Amino acid sequence: MDETSTTTTTGPPDGHHDEAGVPAATPPPPALPPLYRRRGVIVAAAIVLVLLVIGGVAYWWYASGRVSTDDAFIEGRIVRISAQVSGQVARRVVDDNQRVKEGDLLVQLDDREYRALSEQAIAQAHAAEVAAENGAVDARRAQELFDRQLIAKQALDTAVATARTQAAQAEAARKQAAEAALKLSYTRITAPEPGRVTNRTVEEGHYVQVGQALMSIVPDELWVIANYKETQLTQLRPGQPATIRVDAYPGLVLRGHVDSVQAGTGAKFSLLPPENATGNYVKVVQRVPVKIVLDEQPPAGFALGPGMSVVPTINVR
Repeated sequence: MDETSTTTTTGPPDGHHDEAGVPAATPPPPALPPLYRRRGVIVAAAIVLVLLVIGGVAYWWYASGRVSTDDAFIEGRIVRISAQVSGQVARRVVDDNQRVKEGDLLVQLDDREYRALSEQAIAQAHAAEVAAENGAVDARRAQELFDRQLIAKQALDTAVATARTQAAQAEAARKQAAEAALKLSYTRITAPEPGRVTNRTVEEGHYVQVGQALMSIVPDELWVIANYKETQLTQLRPGQPATIRVDAYPGLVLRGHVDSVQAGTGAKFSLLPPENATGNYVKVVQRVPVKIVLDEQPPAGFALGPGMSVVPTINVR
């Protein structure tokens, strides 16, 4: 039996061959479209554009209903404490920035001289009252004697006049005693209302004169004076709510409301108001002070005082 051998030519199983048996080249993959034409990029860009439009409209709606300024400061009353009588400071009770209540003792003056004068005036008043009582008794007795025709009319008139004079002297003595007691009370300088002590200049041993400033007290009642441009007042009305941000405490936001708008610009009430009727004129937007009252007190630990800078925002919608 003849065996025949068959020669088989092998090649890549899946490859293409030309007539000479050489494998054909694999075609390149299709090219990707540009980035700006890809579906995912187009969808993402459309979403971002819609969000930007929505955000812009929302911001415009928010900003168009609010007016804000950084030309604003905290204001408050400053109570000046001064001496009503002269004397030497015997004791200083309070210190700088100390909180006091109404009636608390601030400074004690040496009261020995005023106490002696008060005691002397009281004694003189008692003596005058006794003399007035005796004069009244003498006048009644003289009236009885005159009714019985035992004394002349002149004696009665003299007794009545003496009684009236002694009564007037007693009244004057009582007033002098009250005045001396009042001056004695002025040696105790107390706080007229609650607040914090500031600008203290008095020390123990100082001799103070009448009207001399000793210290100041800043009460807790504070408000904001915001100098808005006159073009921002179109929709601004009293009672509109406001939020106040304090420069010293970035995280602190206080609530308030518009109390009133000043009847005139700030420049009109300055020491040297501008005179626009002379020379060349350049129009400048004026600022009008707006008073904003706080609806809440700052939390404990936040020390606010007159002169501190704030940024108020008023909701005018």
